[in-house]
Amino acid sequence: MSLQTKIKEFRVKINMTQEDLAKAVGVRRETVIHLEKGKYNPSLKLAHDIARTLNTTIDELFTFTDD
Repeated sequence: MSLQTKIKEFRVKINMTQEDLAKAVGVRRETVIHLEKGKYNPSLKLAHDIARTLNTTIDELFTFTDD
């Protein structure tokens, strides 16, 4: 399974930088980069914080796909 995210899409819609998102949810910018590339599986709390910051739901941001 691989993680697919729409973080970048939602972040860009509200003119938020990776650094802005990182600060808002309490992680480093590198973490946001890895999340956007699907190379890092966030904790439930982090996923919730990101979704709330981007005014969406966890289900809208993250999906798992079979490879």
